[in-house]
Amino acid sequence: MCGIVGLHLREPALYPRLGALLATMLSELVDRGPDSAGMAIYGDDTWSPAGHSTVTLLGNPVAAASLAAELSTELGVTVTGIDKAPTTVLHAPVGHEILAAAARTAVPSARLIGFGSELTVLKGTGNPRELARAFGLPNARGWQGVGHTRMATESAVVAEGSHPFSVGPDQCLVHNGSFSNHMSIKHQLEREGVVFDSENDTEVGARFVAKQLAEGADLEKALLALNEAFDGFYTLLVSTAESFAVLRDAISCKPAIVAETNQWVAMASEYRALANLPGIGEARIFEPEPEEVYVWHR
Repeated sequence: MCGIVGLHLREPALYPRLGALLATMLSELVDRGPDSAGMAIYGDDTWSPAGHSTVTLLGNPVAAASLAAELSTELGVTVTGIDKAPTTVLHAPVGHEILAAAARTAVPSARLIGFGSELTVLKGTGNPRELARAFGLPNARGWQGVGHTRMATESAVVAEGSHPFSVGPDQCLVHNGSFSNHMSIKHQLEREGVVFDSENDTEVGARFVAKQLAEGADLEKALLALNEAFDGFYTLLVSTAESFAVLRDAISCKPAIVAETNQWVAMASEYRALANLPGIGEARIFEPEPEEVYVWHR
């Protein structure tokens, strides 16, 4: 099961509605994944303020304000923090590598689940509709968002196993399905120095794509490489600071539908998640073809 939603806005007039639209999409797919949920927002000026890096932690045992004060002293800049339990969002006018490294040192038990200049990732267990409300997703603004409702199959029902997996700067991957050969690819990546944070098969796919991108591939080539390397049944939605992409396996038994207008591009596991988008009646609606990478750019 599991449910995927994604929304890439082309019309700036819609940016203030991004969170509300994405929350409505996500709530339609609760029955596909009632265990846990995650969401990622690009471009919210509160969650990812301009001129700052943003780092999201999961399982941080320290209050956000206290952690921000400690990191401010260490880094010599003003660090701010937002509590979105069980996640903590940090901002600072330094590179994301510097902020992430300092946060890892300060709270080594916490997990880094998102980082970059435009991206905020939030995760939790429980009803996805209630999580979205608790996180304040309906009030978020921005130009792109992805979300996932999870029904666990390959790992435990914990926030660490929920999607999206963000393992590269401003990158996210959400997944419906399973990779049957992920352990062999994981072991190969570990031999190449890649470190993993969970036992989830989706993280293997995310780290594979992130490594391809870091080595100079564009998003289309990275996903074509994944399609060659991985076996299984899957629908993937992958986002970066500039792009939004969809890929399905050769059998395409995992559902997916795309709708596109001049104002936006949206993808979901089922049409009902798209039904309330503005202008849906005039949208081009189609089912992605097997093994074809679809990419939209900002």
